[in-house]
Amino acid sequence: MPRRTRPVAPEEVDPGDVSSWPTGRLLSVAARVVESRFDDVLAGLGLTHAGLIVLHHLDAEPRSQRELAVLCRVTDQTMSRTIERLQRTGFVERSNDPADRRRTIVRLTEAGGRVLASARREERESESLLGVVDDYDHFRAQLLKLIRHGSAGR
Repeated sequence: MPRRTRPVAPEEVDPGDVSSWPTGRLLSVAARVVESRFDDVLAGLGLTHAGLIVLHHLDAEPRSQRELAVLCRVTDQTMSRTIERLQRTGFVERSNDPADRRRTIVRLTEAGGRVLASARREERESESLLGVVDDYDHFRAQLLKLIRHGSAGR
């Protein structure tokens, strides 16, 4: 049985010795490096990863709190807490559905739209994130292909 070692933290990576690593390990370390840096970017914008995903789903249209929970694959309680944080920062607003007062409808505010656009721009253009990638759109397409292929049948 292979020996398991602890994961490498982004700050522990010596860029000079990674060229011989297997591609899977490179991808894993790259993901941790980008995630750590993206956490910092999002915190500077007053967001979390969970909040960003909610804003992403609200970008097209208002949605019910329950629908957001399903889309984000979290419990209703977790979604409620995430929406509360987003509402406190002014990124979303909630209201009762006029057709069914038991349903809560969540809408993106102007401030939420601006912060979402900023997060997307930072992800794409920041040299501390993915701005160093030569062809962002191709890179993203390849990641999606990898994820979809790896998730097929699961």
